Amino acid sequence: MLRFSLSGSSNQQRMMMMMNGGIGASSMPMTIPCGRYDFDRRSDYGKEKKNYMIAATTQSAAVKKMRLVISPRASSALAESHNSSRADFYKEVLEAARDKFTKEISFQSKDKDISLAKALLYIAAEDEGFLAFNREIDASYLHNERRETPSTCDSPWDVLEAMPMAGKNINEWLLELDAIAKEVEAELVSRDIGCHLAEVLKAVNKVLFESRGFKRSPVLVDPKCSYLHSVLSSGCGSAILLSVIYIEVCRRLNLTIVGSRVGEEFLIWPLTGNPEELFKVTSGHSLFGVVNGKCVDDPRSKASDINSNSLLGLDIATNRDIIGIALANLIRLYWKRASRTNYGLMLTSPLRSVHKSVEKFNDDSSSKMPLLRPQELRLAIMASERLLILQPHNWALRRDCGMMFYYNRDYEAAVQELSICMAFAPEEEAELLEPFVEKLHLIRLETSWKSLGQKGRLTVP
Repeated sequence: MLRFSLSGSSNQQRMMMMMNGGIGASSMPMTIPCGRYDFDRRSDYGKEKKNYMIAATTQSAAVKKMRLVISPRASSALAESHNSSRADFYKEVLEAARDKFTKEISFQSKDKDISLAKALLYIAAEDEGFLAFNREIDASYLHNERRETPSTCDSPWDVLEAMPMAGKNINEWLLELDAIAKEVEAELVSRDIGCHLAEVLKAVNKVLFESRGFKRSPVLVDPKCSYLHSVLSSGCGSAILLSVIYIEVCRRLNLTIVGSRVGEEFLIWPLTGNPEELFKVTSGHSLFGVVNGKCVDDPRSKASDINSNSLLGLDIATNRDIIGIALANLIRLYWKRASRTNYGLMLTSPLRSVHKSVEKFNDDSSSKMPLLRPQELRLAIMASERLLILQPHNWALRRDCGMMFYYNRDYEAAVQELSICMAFAPEEEAELLEPFVEKLHLIRLETSWKSLGQKGRLTVP
């Protein structure tokens, strides 16, 4: 009988390094215990504003449709173009993907019933639909400028699940995970190996990191490394998505893999009633080391301090937590890309100007607004909106979402999100936000007045 040795080849160690976290500390905490803000402690906050914020909070509790803002110029281009029907179709795709994602992670469902793969594929489908929508707008501009008749060919698919992403639709990418699991089963059969935990994990490693060639991207600069379908297609991805693939493949083999965030690492291990066996060294390596790679041997990593006793003290990440980590990575990635030409720009930078005069603030908020890449900024906002569905009471996340709306010049949405944030934030944070929100109110009103002025004289009955 051939046995799959646990002796660590350098290739295996190098491959399994990719399963450790590498997920940098976020400026947006993933879980923050926040209570409702006590408005009575603030004498300068009127009853009307209190009622507004409570009403806004109640409104946010219900899942909202995705907010897709189209500029007047884009609307005009679409109205004059045959591409408008296709653009409308992609808008429907965006809404369908958001609805599917919301239902998948619904708090009415048990966490164990949430499919990581489906949720992440719905995220990818929404973003792909948004990019396709933008391409339709660009095509409309081009056809209008050239006075050409655009192509009227219809899409070969009419439902979200049939939308192609990197050559396959959502169902086909789910089947791809099934195929990987079958390859692991074939690996076990070909080597005449039993179902011992160590042998199964070794076979999973063999298929994923040798046969399939999955590897971790050293630097997350390419968004493709942060979408499940792209990682399955290219074999290169972020640590958290490689962990998701590992978890999903093992789930299809009836092996439960769990994980936890430890420092900047995301560690995974098989769920077992005997954690000591995970740390039993065989041929120079433990099962815990085989799954998580060299980070467990690095004295600079907190993972090196994990043993059978401390492992029991770790908070196992739920499926919702894992989805949240993937979304937080998307927010950071797209914000960095959006603000690339403004090195060092932080989401909260405008809050430093709250003590300026209203006139000075208004000038800074319009003429001196930093130029950001609109498509990447919109994708960051979309990821933030989805994460808020998972963590509706996370005041820091809601603040950052509101600030992104501010940078996007969607002042109405910014006021709403920041006002809701103040309802959950600690008192000192709410006091910092209050003058900024008040001045943002003025900007919003001024923008509305200018808009009315462009439409014609405002008559008072």
